[in-house]
Amino acid sequence: MDNEVLFSERQRFKQWWLWLILFGINGLFILGVCKQVIGGQQFGNKPMSNTGLLIVTGLTFLLTLLFLNFRLKTQIKTDGIYVRFFPFHLSFKHYVWNKLNKSYIRSYSAITEYGGWGLRTGLPGKGAAFNVSGNKGLQLEFDNNKKLLIGTNRPVELEEALIKIGRLKQ
Repeated sequence: MDNEVLFSERQRFKQWWLWLILFGINGLFILGVCKQVIGGQQFGNKPMSNTGLLIVTGLTFLLTLLFLNFRLKTQIKTDGIYVRFFPFHLSFKHYVWNKLNKSYIRSYSAITEYGGWGLRTGLPGKGAAFNVSGNKGLQLEFDNNKKLLIGTNRPVELEEALIKIGRLKQ
């Protein structure tokens, strides 16, 4: 049997409030640069130096670029599960089927169970999570009692792929 891809999903952060905050902060600093560095008027009651303002503006811009490049890619193949959370994982992490006791789709709360989205360590007994949005995920429970939740925006298709190869284990 070849190692065909049965399911593939690529996700990005899509929370509107996150982008509103990031673009708002960038806009504020760009306004400051325009007013103070270009226009020659101080920006605020206690303005920072022009150099400091340019450095902070550059750092907030780089932070926004970093968030724009975050992506979670999940693949289900006949030999296991492949997950990559770029830029933290430069290559796929491979989880083989014979190391899993359970693999099933479940609802979760990113905030209360894992403290938010991203690469997260959950409350005791919850394990780790790779998630960027939503409240559905592929729960993996390993034979060493560790747990990993991989977020998905396509839970029905993911479950169908697991059923197809007989790997849905609850």
